[in-house]
Amino acid sequence: MNNSNLPLYANLKEVLITKIANGELKSGDRLPSHHTLCEQFSVSYMTMRRAISELTHEGVLVAIQGKGIFVAENKQVVELSGIQSFTEDMRRRGLVASAKLIESNIIYASTVMVQVLGVKVGEPLVNIRRLRLANDQPIAIQSVFIPQMFCPDILNCDFNQVSLYKLFTDMYHLSITSSKGTVGAVLASAEDAEWLQIKLPAPLLVTERITYLADGSPLEYARSLYCADRYQIPLNDQALQQ
Repeated sequence: MNNSNLPLYANLKEVLITKIANGELKSGDRLPSHHTLCEQFSVSYMTMRRAISELTHEGVLVAIQGKGIFVAENKQVVELSGIQSFTEDMRRRGLVASAKLIESNIIYASTVMVQVLGVKVGEPLVNIRRLRLANDQPIAIQSVFIPQMFCPDILNCDFNQVSLYKLFTDMYHLSITSSKGTVGAVLASAEDAEWLQIKLPAPLLVTERITYLADGSPLEYARSLYCADRYQIPLNDQALQQ
């Protein structure tokens, strides 16, 4: 795919997604090194790094410390019920929730996000990545993707202090009525381990969840990496961790 309206790294994401979709790259396959990929696609290291980083945060690729980048394995779909925030979930467990912003920006929707959020390729998405803590102990890393049309100026908010759910309801008058998702496991990357303050190798629980508005429109895709020894996920009442 070569869309001149997209930046080079976004087009590169589409190339890699296409290779996965047509079977050239299968679940569990290891990608060539960054250097090899840069030569293969005639792009800079920074362009390749950003493309792979975004695909990793979207759950398409998985980084394993000391081994490389791999195509993510297929996930187990589960029925999720009970929509509540991370803050509410922690309060129910007798813990105090907090957050630390890792990054917040606008990215361009890939074909993966098209399937997940029902948007067009290249449509702007709000990307918010945060470390979630309970009693000041790191619990999870969360990446959230929201079509910008639902909350055009949300990046002006302080995500270290505010709840996304509260913004959805109070600021944008959006009401989430349903959700569905997957759950699985991965090994932590070096970056994951640094944020979560854990030693490698370490397993992480992975949840991927889509939330919907009353009219059926997808509002948000959230991918979360939990410390497996610090958090248990009740599948019939899973937290959205907003």
